[in-house]
Amino acid sequence: MKNVDIYTDGACSGNPGAGGYGAVLLYNGARKELSAGYKTTTNNRMEMLAVIKALECLKEPCSVTLYSDSRYVVDSVTKGWVYGWQKKNWIKSDKKKALNVDLWERLLPLLKKHEVSLVWVKGHADNVENERCDELARTALAGENLLEDSNYNA
Repeated sequence: MKNVDIYTDGACSGNPGAGGYGAVLLYNGARKELSAGYKTTTNNRMEMLAVIKALECLKEPCSVTLYSDSRYVVDSVTKGWVYGWQKKNWIKSDKKKALNVDLWERLLPLLKKHEVSLVWVKGHADNVENERCDELARTALAGENLLEDSNYNA
C-alpha cells in the first residue's frame, strides 16, 4: 500500500461567504496541488471538501496521513462523533440535525477505502504545507468563475 501525506485547508471570506479549499498531496517525491473556489459556502464545508477532493484523487487504496487545521473535521472522525450521527440518522446528541450531511456521506466511504490517520495541526503556525494549502484556498475564493456549492443551505 502506498504511503501518501496530505495537507488540507479551507477558507471563507465571511462565514457564509465566498469560499475555497486547498490540498497538497505528497507521494514518493511527487507533489500534487488542488484548489477550487465557491460563491457561497461555509468554512467547515471547505475544510471537508479539501479532504474529500484530496482522497478522491487517489487511484487505489492508500495509507494516508492527513493533516488538517480543522478541529471540526479531525475531531468529528477521530472522536467518533460522525459515526454516531450517522447511526442516529444524522441527529446529534443535542437532538439537532448534523450539518454538512452531503459531505459526510462522501467522506465516510473514502475513509473506509483508505487507511487514513487524521492529524490536527495548528493553523497559521509556520507549517509550510498547511500555509501553502491556506494560500491555495484563499487564492481560489478570490478568483473568477467561482463554483456553486449546490448543497449549501443558508
